[in-house]
Amino acid sequence: MNTFGTIFRLTSFGESHGAAVGGVIDGCPPGLELDMEFIQSELDRRRPGQSHITTPRKEADKVEFLSGIFQNQTTGAPIGFMVRNENRQSSDYDNIREVFRPSHADFTYHEKYGIRDYRGGGRSSARETITRVVAGSVAKLCLRRLNMDIAAYTSQVGDITLENDYRIYDLSRAEDNLVRCPDPDVAERMIRLIQEVHSQGDTIGGTITCVIKGTPVGLGEPIFGKLHAMLGSAMLSINAVKGFEYGLGFDVVARGSKVNDAFYNDNGRLNTRTNYSGGIQAGISNGQDIYFRVAFKPVSTILREQETVDIHGNDMVIKAHGRHDPCVLPRAVPIVESMAAITLLDAYLLSKATSPLHP
Repeated sequence: MNTFGTIFRLTSFGESHGAAVGGVIDGCPPGLELDMEFIQSELDRRRPGQSHITTPRKEADKVEFLSGIFQNQTTGAPIGFMVRNENRQSSDYDNIREVFRPSHADFTYHEKYGIRDYRGGGRSSARETITRVVAGSVAKLCLRRLNMDIAAYTSQVGDITLENDYRIYDLSRAEDNLVRCPDPDVAERMIRLIQEVHSQGDTIGGTITCVIKGTPVGLGEPIFGKLHAMLGSAMLSINAVKGFEYGLGFDVVARGSKVNDAFYNDNGRLNTRTNYSGGIQAGISNGQDIYFRVAFKPVSTILREQETVDIHGNDMVIKAHGRHDPCVLPRAVPIVESMAAITLLDAYLLSKATSPLHP
């Protein structure tokens, strides 16, 4: 499937070394004024070649809108857009034309479709996430009008990790450094580790934490459309993601008396003394901050010799070439935010559709 969402929907197209990647956004409310500078700035956060700890591929990633916009406002019609691929070096991948890279999409794509675009991974390339960032930036502009805010940051690279409490950090400082970590001292250690790993021809993984503030009570459906399931589906659809947990996550395995969120009357407003639930109870938002973590594996393409087989089943050794990220975390932060924004806006529109008589 190449479509995500129910009411606010993104359909994406394109490959890493094709002419362009792009998409169509359906269900965007009409009358939304688009801040084009903001949308481009979001793409700039994701684009390659932005620092020495990311892939050196140079792409401007300038978005071109094709439909659904008139006088800089959304019309309610499908919003078509594309971003052209301008810096392709397809010859870098000639040596893997008939080879399956370990832990990559090469084998599964070949077996499923009987054909694969080996140039940069084709459709399996993380370049597809451009479309998510464009749609996510539009969703963010909608959510701003609803007073919802989303901020993500790198919380772990390898064995270097932040305290697991987003409230002790100034999340606005995440954009102050190359790795997008809100603690500058920890950020420097993360950067040094990425540089060390890269110098050895290797890659490394980590986690991104995302915080959503201002979510109203009532988003999410009670059974098969639970909000955390929607967020989990969104995050697990991102390239290289291997894990998702919200609230206490796997640390919730404790006595109920230790992890229940007690209610109290906060000057006429119902509140909770803790937020172990991560802002979601019974699959529905409860008005508290939503927070979750996403685990990213190391990039599969490493610049070292590895054992593998070719499409004929012959054992062989491969050493990849090309331009690759030693760690996806810095460029994945805006992707996580974008998928969260798409999901939250879709959940909001669904809540209006399923409870039209409720204020």
